Amino acid sequence: MKMKTLQRRLLREAAIALALARLAVRVLPAARIVAWARRPPKRIKRFAMEEAGNVSWAIETIGARRWMQAKCLARALAAQAMLRRRGIASRLCLGVAREGQALSAHAWIEIGQDMIVGGAEAPRFTRLVEFGGERA
Repeated sequence: MKMKTLQRRLLREAAIALALARLAVRVLPAARIVAWARRPPKRIKRFAMEEAGNVSWAIETIGARRWMQAKCLARALAAQAMLRRRGIASRLCLGVAREGQALSAHAWIEIGQDMIVGGAEAPRFTRLVEFGGERA
């Protein structure tokens, strides 16, 4: 398969996954989303960091579009869904940080020790909880 065709497929899948994740965050109760995020992949594919990088690229590319306006939680949920479809175990992590008098929250995806989606901002947040995946 040509690289352009693969990229188009990934971008299309990312757009659908992000739209569904945004809808889920708005409509579904948090307990339902957490239960979904805890599910492991049906089959585990090891050594798939290149595929994980492609998923990350697609999610970040579509999520940054003005028409999508996907926040970090929707991006993390969509990325985890795409990774799960590929048999890649990942962890959805939620953290908080204090900004003056207010608290801010952030969600990101980890595979092993690598931060895949939302990892650039993650170090300044204190991890509260993680869902899914296996600890490496």
